Amino acid sequence: MRDLGVGFGYLMKGQRWVAQHGKQYGMGLLPGLITLVLYAAALVALALWGADLVGWATPFADDWSSPWLGLFRGFLTALLFALALLLSVLTFTAMTLLIGQPFYESLSEKVDIAESGHAPESGLPLWRDLWISARDSLRIVVRAALWGVLLFALGFIPVIGQTVIPVIGFCVTGFFLVEELTAVALQRRGVELRDRLALLRSRKQLAWGFGTPLAVAFLVPFVAVFLMPGAVAGATLMARDLLGENDGAGAGEGAPAHGGDADGQGAGFPGQGGAFGTGRPA
Repeated sequence: MRDLGVGFGYLMKGQRWVAQHGKQYGMGLLPGLITLVLYAAALVALALWGADLVGWATPFADDWSSPWLGLFRGFLTALLFALALLLSVLTFTAMTLLIGQPFYESLSEKVDIAESGHAPESGLPLWRDLWISARDSLRIVVRAALWGVLLFALGFIPVIGQTVIPVIGFCVTGFFLVEELTAVALQRRGVELRDRLALLRSRKQLAWGFGTPLAVAFLVPFVAVFLMPGAVAGATLMARDLLGENDGAGAGEGAPAHGGDADGQGAGFPGQGGAFGTGRPA
């Protein structure tokens, strides 16, 4: 249970960090604002033309008598909008991080420098980092969407669907939010997606303590925009904890962040006993 409090503490530390660094906070707001405008436009369009879309997709119901036609298509329209809203919450972080990759990379590096005096670098060109980030984000979004559809369906179970399932939903959403946010720092260290997920699964309560309250806050879009810079900063601190860098288990002074050969192949995570490699695909 201790890790729940530690995870929430990293979320708060990240918000305090950006509050003390106004320039980084201001730059970190831009990607969230852009994403919010795009998502809001898509949801407004769906609200205006969702009923027409449902009518086009269900021509077999054209001859149904009233009130069944209205009830059926009304239910499908509401279901479509609810799913779109759920997916917007699940994908908001991934899209914001993708749009704001250069901004958040810079923010994460500054947090690393403030903590240890140096920031690990991937050594890859920007286009390659963007490709890896987009590819991994898509994989996470697909996983999150599958969970979202499953939990949405389970929500129709009486009592359990209105009590237990929402709690599980926030925990699942929080876990995937943490993966996306810590990826900013971990990707610079060459940590692959499967290894990032393994790290987080080994400290689930830490991830839930950070991500679950953030998932609740992200239900309000404007709140998500203003919390994103601090969430990236806090996730960088949390990534350092996951890799054992905060307790002195990291590299020595003047040394690279990880051991291994010059191109990073075969390097192990500090504090993880080399359980995961940090090599990148060619």
